[in-house]
Amino acid sequence: MAKQDISIRTEDGTARAGLFRPDHPTAAGVILYMDAFGPRPALDAMAERLAAEGYAVLVPDLFYRFGDYGPFDARTAFSEEPSRSALRNMIEGTSQDMTRRDSAAFIDALTEAGATGRIGTVGYCMGGSRALHAAAAYPDRIAAAASFHGGRLASDAPDSPHRHVATITGRVYVGSAGVDGSFPPEQSALLAEALRRAEIDHIIENYVGMAHGWAVSDHSVYDEGGAERHWKRLTTLFDETLR
Repeated sequence: MAKQDISIRTEDGTARAGLFRPDHPTAAGVILYMDAFGPRPALDAMAERLAAEGYAVLVPDLFYRFGDYGPFDARTAFSEEPSRSALRNMIEGTSQDMTRRDSAAFIDALTEAGATGRIGTVGYCMGGSRALHAAAAYPDRIAAAASFHGGRLASDAPDSPHRHVATITGRVYVGSAGVDGSFPPEQSALLAEALRRAEIDHIIENYVGMAHGWAVSDHSVYDEGGAERHWKRLTTLFDETLR
């Protein structure tokens, strides 16, 4: 299945995206929300794997407002300058609300590609919170949302995902790194309480021994066994909710 490079018109400009279609027509779609290092071959490979499962998959560039950049090297970008400062600027300059609004255009792009049925979202690192926000903002289309090593899912910020889960109607899966300062145990407990009070079908699973970034192949902490476990959980979630 070949990647198709497309442009998506949003309220704030034009976002680049990769569109991956399965070999046979499908009504089910998936939005894959990138981690902090941007669209790149590692994420393309993940989208191809999901497309092989029978989904139309969209991988949008969430940093499109900054023009051309990177992609960044996931192994070194946060440990070297100037990439560290550039990344922090782009992350801080791309708010949850921006991605929430963009997600309406992402859903439209999948619909135009033939994915007119249920949609799943999955995000890694910073994309994890965006996947959950999208499910809360567009419950009429998004039937499942997954976050893997997502950070700040239950923080003090007004736009923290746990404050907005009440409108989710689909299922939620959160896979957390065993030790992750961006999603410590107290945040996990807050998120679990919010999801349970909202009566949302959910699982929060702790991947003991895994570090932040374990599921993406070009991270220095990539763990093949943990990644395959994540794939089993993700494909089961989508198989049960999107077909």
